[in-house]
Amino acid sequence: MAEVLRVSVVLPAGGTGERMGGGTPKQYCPVLGRALISRTMEAMERVSWISDVVVVVAPESVDLMKFIVHQYGHRRVSLVEGGPTRHRSIFNGLRAFLEDHSLGRALQKPEVVIIHDAVRPFVEEDVLQQITRAAKENGAAGAVRPLVSTVIASSSDGCLDHSLERSKHRASEMPQAFLFDVIYNAYLQCTDYDLDFGTECLHLALEYSKVRAKLVEGPPDLWKVTYKRDLYTAESIIKERLAKHLCIITHNKEDAIQIGFLLHESLKSQIKNVKAISSSMCKTAHELQGILLGQCYNFVCINVKESDFEETQKLTSLLQSSGICPSYPSVVVSVHLDFPEQSGTQDLSGIRDLAKEAQKADVLVYSLLIRFPKDEVQLQENVREASSIIMALIKDRNPVLTGQILVAGKK
Repeated sequence: MAEVLRVSVVLPAGGTGERMGGGTPKQYCPVLGRALISRTMEAMERVSWISDVVVVVAPESVDLMKFIVHQYGHRRVSLVEGGPTRHRSIFNGLRAFLEDHSLGRALQKPEVVIIHDAVRPFVEEDVLQQITRAAKENGAAGAVRPLVSTVIASSSDGCLDHSLERSKHRASEMPQAFLFDVIYNAYLQCTDYDLDFGTECLHLALEYSKVRAKLVEGPPDLWKVTYKRDLYTAESIIKERLAKHLCIITHNKEDAIQIGFLLHESLKSQIKNVKAISSSMCKTAHELQGILLGQCYNFVCINVKESDFEETQKLTSLLQSSGICPSYPSVVVSVHLDFPEQSGTQDLSGIRDLAKEAQKADVLVYSLLIRFPKDEVQLQENVREASSIIMALIKDRNPVLTGQILVAGKK
């Protein structure tokens, strides 16, 4: 935020996940190898102007949450034990800023508090900023979306009583934001019935603090994970986002530069941002991080000889040691060039060992052999085939295929 404003977040995460149909609450189900709630906490921690993230968890899940916080290095997260209902859990989260209910470090009272769902991992900074500014100006604000279905009311005999005009109503979503005193005082005044059966924080602000919330139209990906099928949708959304950036790193020899150029030309129509650089530009983790600005999780590393993967070794070593891509599995496609004059079977066992070791650091290494014929037309066809394979690997991010040797084209 441009102005000096202390902003914190409360994430209620005490749900039991009954609608998931399984024994694991949805917030702890894995999405791309990491608990869903960790994805949401990470989305909040990416926002530099958010001071604290208070996660309210069921008492029986505290140890699990401590493990998740430690495992993924969440720095601004504090844990608070939740209550038996959503509103009582949120109230516990708010009180932690005043009454030292946190299970960790002491918290400082914020001017604005954002309330968000632990199972809505796709909130972006611009939405949080809009909601926060609106809360600062109006006392309360919440994201809304158009209704996708008509809402109807039934009579006591099970027949249609009336329906609502869909264009005049909105679905209340998260995040919501409040001046801290507005929502905290509303919780102090509300009834036990509200605490036990209510669901809408904006209503409490209106009913007990007389504050009419500003409604902000939110993007379509503010939906929350509710059912088991939503986990697959969430994973697909993440994979789609990760596939928007690609960095092609080439050896400085002529053949590698040529393949790098052809791949760049072929892939730039399929990937939003494709960057091609020389391996000499990223000798250190700091140099690589400066080039990528922390946005890229996909790499094509072009080696010269079929059995030579020196450039791939350098890159994976940088990724493993620096933590440049700690959030999601990063993909490295190790490209090897196969020339017509080469004979005999090359030993590629080293790439399998490299892939096995790199996977421990969430780096998925695949090996792609591109035939390099003398015929220019055939070479371009081989590169197009290689591009299709690279796109499939980036989009699927399948750990089972790491270390496999894939082949593109004819000699």
